[in-house]
Amino acid sequence: MGLQKKIQFLFFALLTVALVNAQNKPASPAASATGQINGATITINYSSPFVKGRVIWGELVPFGKIWRAGANAATTIETDKDLTIEGSTLPAGKYSFFVIPSEKECVLIFNKVAKQSGTYDYKEKDDQLRVTVKQKAVESSTESLVYTINKNNIILSWEKWNIPFSVK
Repeated sequence: MGLQKKIQFLFFALLTVALVNAQNKPASPAASATGQINGATITINYSSPFVKGRVIWGELVPFGKIWRAGANAATTIETDKDLTIEGSTLPAGKYSFFVIPSEKECVLIFNKVAKQSGTYDYKEKDDQLRVTVKQKAVESSTESLVYTINKNNIILSWEKWNIPFSVK
């Protein structure tokens, strides 16, 4: 095989690998956020879905129904120290995190069963903490769901909503 044929073969082989990898890209890739608040290390693991032109709040994520706060398996929040979430204590540990959105507020749920496949395994009796917060409508849209850990709060941002909650 001549040098030109070898180069063409290599080019097409690499192109094929690139196309296969592009097709295998997950629709909602795994993501994480880690930060410190008041000396506690907090880690959030989630799958980050994309808006893709859809209406999220009230449609894809229905009002009044429990949502896994991400895609695929339930989102988890882990802390190595006790936290105060919206004025209530959340003991150190690892929790699954759920949201029940409505038009005016969101119920945030920290459930003691950290490994769940979504809302299918969820049982209210395993809730460690529930708090209610007001979401904030924003003008610019966040295409892929993201969690941000700040100095004194955590914000879930997706589409045209930010759902902040205070953490101490």
